[in-house]
Amino acid sequence: MKAFLALILLCGVALADGKTSLTWYGHAAFRIDTPSGKSILVDPWLTNPTNPTGKDDAAKVKADLILVSHGHFDHVGDANDIAKRTKAKLVATFDLGNALVAAGYPKDQYGFDTGGNFGGAITALDGEVTITFVPAIHSSAIGDKGAFGGNPGGFLIAIKNGPTLYHTGDTDLFGDMALVGKYAKVDYMLACIGDHFTMGPARAAEATKLVKAKNVVPMHFGTFPVLNGTPAEFGKALKAAGSGTKLVEMKIGSTISL
Repeated sequence: MKAFLALILLCGVALADGKTSLTWYGHAAFRIDTPSGKSILVDPWLTNPTNPTGKDDAAKVKADLILVSHGHFDHVGDANDIAKRTKAKLVATFDLGNALVAAGYPKDQYGFDTGGNFGGAITALDGEVTITFVPAIHSSAIGDKGAFGGNPGGFLIAIKNGPTLYHTGDTDLFGDMALVGKYAKVDYMLACIGDHFTMGPARAAEATKLVKAKNVVPMHFGTFPVLNGTPAEFGKALKAAGSGTKLVEMKIGSTISL
């Protein structure tokens, strides 16, 4: 057994520890590592200005799936370059996926197996993850010329033998968030709180109450001066809303076990 483990380490292959972990790269960019050792990137703008190791991260990160919530540059981010290196499949709504392929995502890494639309779900990574497409209230356009990018959305990510995460994408508060919590027990909600382009702390706190999330990780704040919502304000708003959701603050580049 020792010889076998030594051989695996020598070959640079990581052993899965049987747990799910979450890494934050700043802004809305996260990596989810599954119990079997597969990696899921969500809105992978790893080279955002708040991440000091962004270029190295983008050059080295593992990815089996890349999820993109909408077409804006700060969410598509480094998806194309990472996909070309890792061969990661694209998970996106139908119109957005086709638009991203037209904009440079490898076309053989997107199809009906990983594309869908709101209310639908896909199963991927040999059945280890189920991803449901969830609406968002925002906009979606690709590139400087504003090419059509479909409708904006979020993702409900259920890990087999692990937690269920809800990445809101960019959104305002909307009443149907209650349906997310009705049909799934959300262990971790990754919620935008920056204001100006998305909901701010107070409306994000109300969103967690609708979803009935056990834990919430704030994101999409502080990257630019206009994104002035803060985790401290969000924490106060959570208490005022009486949501019962636990605030989990992550530092950029940090990883937590879920």
